[in-house]
Amino acid sequence: MKPSLQLKLSQQLNLTPQLQQSIRLLQLSTLELNQEIERIIQENPLLELNEGWNAKSFDSDETKNESQPGTATDEKQTVQTDQDYNLDWSEGSSYSSNTYNEEHELPQIAAEPLSLREYLNQQISLSQVSEREKKITSLLIDSLDDDGYLIQDLNELLEMLPTELGINIDDLNQALTYLQHLDPPGVGARNLQECLLLQLQNLPKNTPHLSQALEIVAQYLDVLASHDFALIKRLLKCDDQSLRAIQKLITNLNPKPGSDFNNADIRYIIPDIIVSKVNGAWVATLNMDALPRLNINHFYANILKQKHEESSQGLSAQLTEAKWLIKNLQQRSSTILNVSNAIVERQQQFFEHGEIAMRPLVLREIAESLGLHESTVSRVTTQKFMRTPRGILELKYFFGSHVATDTGGACSATAIRALIKQLIQKENAKKPLSDNKIANILEEQGIVVARRTIAKYRESMHIPPANLRKTF
Repeated sequence: MKPSLQLKLSQQLNLTPQLQQSIRLLQLSTLELNQEIERIIQENPLLELNEGWNAKSFDSDETKNESQPGTATDEKQTVQTDQDYNLDWSEGSSYSSNTYNEEHELPQIAAEPLSLREYLNQQISLSQVSEREKKITSLLIDSLDDDGYLIQDLNELLEMLPTELGINIDDLNQALTYLQHLDPPGVGARNLQECLLLQLQNLPKNTPHLSQALEIVAQYLDVLASHDFALIKRLLKCDDQSLRAIQKLITNLNPKPGSDFNNADIRYIIPDIIVSKVNGAWVATLNMDALPRLNINHFYANILKQKHEESSQGLSAQLTEAKWLIKNLQQRSSTILNVSNAIVERQQQFFEHGEIAMRPLVLREIAESLGLHESTVSRVTTQKFMRTPRGILELKYFFGSHVATDTGGACSATAIRALIKQLIQKENAKKPLSDNKIANILEEQGIVVARRTIAKYRESMHIPPANLRKTF
């Protein structure tokens, strides 16, 4: 439920302003809370921060929040991408723009980093081509998507241009050729195949297996994607060792040459809780560096003690609000700590052994143990984080669905995903485990999981099916 919607609902239920504020503070992340505190202090002179504390003192604990599992960027349907071929780029992009040679290295800029379009326009501004060709190329640059693909068909683009410009299709094709020779290699491609070909063509001519890699990308990319290695060996008349080298050469290319320039908004995480081992047991403590420390401003408070005129009624109301805020902040911290300790107490094995030992846990169990409403636990565990030896984790991470075992117990979905990942990591790459085989192995361990559930968990971890994991 969105904060504004919750606030409206609480007002409809005739909750007191103090309780409304308590609910709102509880649903804010720590970073949002600090921003809210700064705003309130500016409006209320009766509040002040403790000396030496400020909302920007968390740099040591700030951690960039990477794309959560399951999050994906939208792909343009007009562009054929790496996902269409199910190719494995896990080896990295060793031929990305800053790896070819020093001449192609991105400029080191201390200020705001360049966007892809700025970087390309900077290159054409320094080139020796005519001003007319520069402007036409700039038009194409504006049609690139964030990954560096040309998403606009040249004929469609031509129809959109005013006829008085005198631009024809040959001009656009010439500009596209020029664009595709700019850095990063592969930029301006209209599909994945062309992107890979441009990058291969940019490699030194004496690169081992280059001609064979070009042949595969130009003619047999779909065969490579299907992992039909026997067919590829027959087509290229090569052995296993050569095919491995060719495959590595292709998968080391960058399928999204513009992605290095994507300056997505950075989200920061301030951990509310620190989990550590004390006397052989894992315990949760508040991250004191993340807590806003507020005081009543004694200068204005003393003025209120000395004056009782109507003119001081406004300050009196602000003093009451300041006391409410300090009390609600204390209550917020106490609730987060209590919920965190209840979670850590139940997930001791997770902290010892990792995801594979995660036990099933639902919000209701924590709520009942602490005498809280389930909705309160939900607010506490959303966008609140704990720093653990296993990383910074959202409190909600410890909750999830479960699967019954044949012994009458239950196994958490997180643990099952960890088991699936573990089995796949240890499988014979030449004979990878099918979803059905994984289900049978888990059943032998007393965990009954349907094949379609295995497939769902596997896909949630972005692990391809068995036929696409097969190697040679």
